Amino acid sequence: MHREIVVPRSVLMSVESPGRYVGGEINQIIREDIVRELREKGGCSAVRTAFCFPDVYEIGMSNLALQILYKVLNSEEWTSCERAFAPWPDMDKLMREKDIPLYSMETRSPLYEFDVVAFTLGYEMCFTNVLQMLDLGKIPFLSRDRKDDDPIVVCGGPVAYNIEPMADYFDAAFMGEGEEVDLEFTRLIKEYKDNGKKDRQALLRRIAKIEGMYVPSLYEPQYENGRFKRFIRKYDDVPEKIRKRIITDLDNVIFPTAPVVPNNSVVHDRAYLEIFRGCIRGCRFCQAGYITRPVREKSADVLIDQGRCIERSTGYDELGMLSLSTSDYTGLSKLTDGLLEAFEDRHTSLSLPSLRIDNFALELMDKVSRTRKTGLTFAPEAGTQRLRDVINKGICEDDIMSALKLAFDGGWSTVKLYFMLGLPTETDEDVEGIADLALKIEDLYYQCARERGEKPRRPEITVSTSMFIPKPFTAFQWEGQNTAEDFLRKQALLKSKVKKSRNIRYIWHDVETSCFEGILARGDRRLCPAMLDGYKAGMIFDAWDDNFDYEKWMQILDKHGITWEMFAGAIDPSEELPWDHIDVGVTRSFFLKERENAYKETVTPNCREKCAGCGAACFKTGVCFEKR
Repeated sequence: MHREIVVPRSVLMSVESPGRYVGGEINQIIREDIVRELREKGGCSAVRTAFCFPDVYEIGMSNLALQILYKVLNSEEWTSCERAFAPWPDMDKLMREKDIPLYSMETRSPLYEFDVVAFTLGYEMCFTNVLQMLDLGKIPFLSRDRKDDDPIVVCGGPVAYNIEPMADYFDAAFMGEGEEVDLEFTRLIKEYKDNGKKDRQALLRRIAKIEGMYVPSLYEPQYENGRFKRFIRKYDDVPEKIRKRIITDLDNVIFPTAPVVPNNSVVHDRAYLEIFRGCIRGCRFCQAGYITRPVREKSADVLIDQGRCIERSTGYDELGMLSLSTSDYTGLSKLTDGLLEAFEDRHTSLSLPSLRIDNFALELMDKVSRTRKTGLTFAPEAGTQRLRDVINKGICEDDIMSALKLAFDGGWSTVKLYFMLGLPTETDEDVEGIADLALKIEDLYYQCARERGEKPRRPEITVSTSMFIPKPFTAFQWEGQNTAEDFLRKQALLKSKVKKSRNIRYIWHDVETSCFEGILARGDRRLCPAMLDGYKAGMIFDAWDDNFDYEKWMQILDKHGITWEMFAGAIDPSEELPWDHIDVGVTRSFFLKERENAYKETVTPNCREKCAGCGAACFKTGVCFEKR
């Protein structure tokens, strides 16, 4: 039997949000009896996985990947999966004082008792929270220090595609989508357990032979003149390239139609349908759009059935649709009609994410607003046509204004617009163009009201800017990032321009956080010791502005001989990159061609208009084969 951690009531009543630490939610899965039965049969082991989200409960429980893989790993009789989240500093402090190890939500088992401790990594700023969870879970930080009986520590998610800044701390990393490879990996762990957990290093070599699995310790980095040079394989039988895994049939893959319903209000407090994976667009800054190619859709009929099941099993009154570009879903009209019919008289609304402006229609707005009218969100990304062409956004100002005219005529008055600062080739004219576009949108709102003969109420127009961060596996992966001073100057310039209207609100992401993320996004293994030093210096929850200390991090990096320019500066396209041994299907030659197109201000058509030969057809499925 496992050890059950007892958390004194006095501890729970002393922290900000006790509901983060108690479990017992609707639809949670506890497979204790099955695990016990298998153990009693003899010679048949159950593999226990702790699925860890390196941030607070409210963020982790909004993550669909957690819900999906929780369902997958509880779908076979020989596997079980429980959840764990990073404790907020108040709980962290009490756990250390009272020697309470980090435990799972379902059975309150300490992390060190699990066979697998698996992290999902959605953003680089959670790195030190991984170390926090390993530390509180009483698991050795470094892969090389773990013994045969210690858990196998793995990770997946978008950040895993360049896990080098944290490579020393993970035994293995999943590349791509996990529904199939997770079970293949878990079967191998089962064999390891059945054989008495002997020879951990031999196990890691076997893991490396599973397609889509990367074992960092089997690859030795080499450097030359302060730059990454190449990886050398330690053994000939491990792959030179690790190709990501994808799911080819989304209709028949496991999906959680009875997801765990959180105890607390969470960041995205609604149920979700995942309507497709991948993106036909080719925004040159967007890592997610490239690493998830090719586009594969789930059929509308399956989604409608899943939506009904989710609503019945959770009690949510709002259902969101998840994808990278929802309006590109080919069955969107059938899907929205079917869901609205299913939810008629049930007070359940549909929620759409940020929409492609060129694919927008009043009919769709009317459909999703029958039950609740909310604000609209668009992402022009750049304020001038020149810069939109550089980034391959594929829309023009006429698209933007005609779509918003439809929205304003349809009764909308609240609009949020997302832009980036610091994009390659950006000038002050491009920055000012953001304000100019917002002011034109304001004028359009009043013009629409005059044409209708109405007295308008004040519009609410929000301009939000994030900072461009060059990411691996994009056409801009070689570009330099703006300095903090450049970002601040551009923010000030934009602020001065939007002040012309009291109807326009300007919000922005933190500059220093973005600059630090620029280091982590393209970093290599030389960052590993600095990450541990940062954690030991108390640097956790860096994704939270109130906790992030840029100056302190710069001091830690300086101690290790690391400068901002080493990883955030421009990279010569002839150089090898620390992630070149990972194969996402999209080729390096395609990214170089797209980089050239960016500087020529040439737009590349989307995948349904014309194949650009990105390489994703190697998976022999999805949009690449729709017309064949």
